Amino acid sequence: MTRATSHPVLIAPSLLAADFTRLAEEVEAIEAAGADWLHLDIMDGHFVPNISFGPAIVKALRPLTRMPFDVHLMISPADPYLAAFAEAGADLISLHPEAGPHLHRSFQTIRGLGKKAGVVLNPGTPVEVVAPVLDMLDLILVMSVNPGFGGQSFIESQLGKIAALRGMIDRSGRDIRLQVDGGVTARTAPMCIEAGADVLVAGTAVFGAPDRAAAVAAIRGPVGAARNIEDARA
Repeated sequence: MTRATSHPVLIAPSLLAADFTRLAEEVEAIEAAGADWLHLDIMDGHFVPNISFGPAIVKALRPLTRMPFDVHLMISPADPYLAAFAEAGADLISLHPEAGPHLHRSFQTIRGLGKKAGVVLNPGTPVEVVAPVLDMLDLILVMSVNPGFGGQSFIESQLGKIAALRGMIDRSGRDIRLQVDGGVTARTAPMCIEAGADVLVAGTAVFGAPDRAAAVAAIRGPVGAARNIEDARA
């Protein structure tokens, strides 16, 4: 394991696990529960074996919260839809290297739209793909499950990848967030934080909890909470 990041630990509940008959209430509830970002999983039934929602839902939710919108595109090709999600209210747009032929150009487009850019690594995607685009990134997302469905179990072999990426980020000196998505719970979150993650995506563990505030606090954990207090005092 590598040293933990000095960034505050942020919790980004995934809207995919929300009650879709009450989306407005669900978003307002997790913000009140202490969530930091809203994670929006966009699936096309082609790049991943599921279909979720598109820019219209993002646009409808944007006026309801001040949380940053963290849009994860699990679609291919991604480039034709970057402007639509930017205009809908995305603050950060992440995509997979496998989703198009010109990763660097995709990030140029995202930045040209005035948005932050992230790259997503599936369990089978090597760390090395990040190096050529590191200077374009605001976020690296490690998938600790295979993308496409919520409620999957955490793949612990991805902890080594998180640690390797933390080392890469630290050596670069760049201000890049390191995010983990998939099977993140109060049990697995401390392992992710210890490995170097500073943004944790949780779906069922937050939206499926009877007490969302307690769930957010449990995932952030004592280490994350202490770091956030230190950051607020700085």
